[in-house]
Amino acid sequence: MFKEDMKILFLGTPEFAASTLDNLIKSGYKPSLIITSSDKRSGRGKKMQESPVSLLAKEKKIETLKPKKITEIKDRIKKESFDLAIISAYGQIVPQEILDMPSKGFLNLHPSLLPKHRGASPITQTIIDGDKETGATIMLLNDKMDEGPILKQKKINLTGKEFFQELSMKLVALGSDILIETIPLWVNGKIKAKEQDHCQATYTKIIKKEDGKINWRDPAYLIEREVRAYSIWPKSFSFYQDKKSGKKKTMTILDCEIQKQTDVGPFGPVGKTYMATNNKIAVQTGKDFLIIKRLQLENKKATDVKDFLNGNINFIGTILK
Repeated sequence: MFKEDMKILFLGTPEFAASTLDNLIKSGYKPSLIITSSDKRSGRGKKMQESPVSLLAKEKKIETLKPKKITEIKDRIKKESFDLAIISAYGQIVPQEILDMPSKGFLNLHPSLLPKHRGASPITQTIIDGDKETGATIMLLNDKMDEGPILKQKKINLTGKEFFQELSMKLVALGSDILIETIPLWVNGKIKAKEQDHCQATYTKIIKKEDGKINWRDPAYLIEREVRAYSIWPKSFSFYQDKKSGKKKTMTILDCEIQKQTDVGPFGPVGKTYMATNNKIAVQTGKDFLIIKRLQLENKKATDVKDFLNGNINFIGTILK
């Protein structure tokens, strides 16, 4: 089967999926129908917010459906008689009756080396765990959480300094390449699926806003990883008491590094701020200091710590909670 003859269904929602879709279209695999999550309001009284996939589909003039539950449109999917479905970060479990509808099934692009990091937040967990390598997997979708058999995988090494957006873009580029390699092999019967080793599986959770709140009892290395992992959302934040107003305010840490303590610590209350060398802020953690390089205070613009301290030297000595 040639790509020009294939009738493709695409399912996806966030920026990662939109980048996957864009790469597919550029490679000649343009879907005839796209399914994405329903629009959401960006805030009270604000306009409905379309998903990145929805916006790209509109630009490419591809019909898009936005059901709250995919079962609402199962008759439409069946009627279309798709050859292949491709799914990337859609956000819903697809029931078996729909998985069986395309003649060549559903191919799923997952940004981890399955069976490691199954679930909703594999890129985030890769950073938090300090993994030395990661990769992308093309698998056949089944009705369980990332348990389908694997068609193809590729690895990349990590430096341990990647932020979420940087790693996400690396993995969508890698994943798109192997997806485009895999499609013709799969539909023409030139590649076989291999069952995952389910005994080696690990699982990730859905990230919530409260996950971004820093626990200063944690070691500095873990907090630094969280700052990078949560850099898009929910961001790593802490609370402090403003010395002028006495009100509790939010501080978001945008960039940081670790300063190891030479002796057994901590030396003061966890969360206490000190002046570090080179006009930076050191925060006492459960183990070692976290050096803040860039931050954003509530209702303020993001700033480098040096510029921040020029007008907020009294911040030193504050205890973050």
